[in-house]
Amino acid sequence: MTTADEPALTRDDVAHLAHLSRLELTDAELDTYLGQLGVILHSVARVGEVAGDDVEPTTHAVPQTNVFRDDVEVPCLPHAAALASAPASYEGRFRVPQILGEEA
Repeated sequence: MTTADEPALTRDDVAHLAHLSRLELTDAELDTYLGQLGVILHSVARVGEVAGDDVEPTTHAVPQTNVFRDDVEVPCLPHAAALASAPASYEGRFRVPQILGEEA
């Protein structure tokens, strides 16, 4: 199933990956994952064969455009109206409960 261009995966490679992932694997699990990871590497190598030099690399299958609105400056809420909606205000600012034992 492997060719000379495909990366060869060994049982030691799988054991090393398991160690890096902090996984304890049995010998049977190492053999199972060796086969599964081999299939994954083979599949990835096949994708490399299909993508030709004339195909531009992309991050998405379809073109994307900016879906955000233009940043247009608009008048903001008047100061007095904002404070009128607040539960409490003090000297023209929002008044909030004291936190972290700070002095008022």
